[in-house]
Amino acid sequence: MEALIDYLLQFGHLNQQQIDLVKSKAVFREIKKDEHYQEAGKIPREVIFLTEGIFRICYYNNKGVDITKYFIDEGNFVVDINSYNQNIPSSEYAQAITDCKFIVLSKEAMKQLSMTIIGWDDIIAKITSKGLSEKVNKISTMMSEDATERYLNFFERFPKLANRIPLSYLASYLGITQSSLSRIRKNISG
Repeated sequence: MEALIDYLLQFGHLNQQQIDLVKSKAVFREIKKDEHYQEAGKIPREVIFLTEGIFRICYYNNKGVDITKYFIDEGNFVVDINSYNQNIPSSEYAQAITDCKFIVLSKEAMKQLSMTIIGWDDIIAKITSKGLSEKVNKISTMMSEDATERYLNFFERFPKLANRIPLSYLASYLGITQSSLSRIRKNISG
């Protein structure tokens, strides 16, 4: 719970009473590796803060191929913000690729916090803005890079994730086949 509070305090001030209120609205949950937290076609009804593990955000293209959009690790919020805010079905899946522990704030809890805590909406707006810009940066830099550069940059930018992600998901994220990824890894280490 402290990880969530520490994270929130980076974006604004909360007094002890407000911190206690946030804690009272939060619920701990965990899921096992390979389980889906969120499924496409469902409307997100909660926001989660990941305290342990890694989620993979993915979708299926028109050929039914599973495509990894990005990864989210500890110390980050997980929500399809567009679907959540507009109350529409998500087009993404959130899958645990390790055992995961997280803190849940339901939509109702978020609404109550918004109505009770002055400045709550500003804190959430700043977190959302940071999350969206990070998401854009994860995707946009990859557009101009070749596969080897994408692989090397992934390791440079996300060193903690590198050895915790199955190669098939990493290849999907990088937009290459698993055999291409194996070739790249061999050329770099060889």
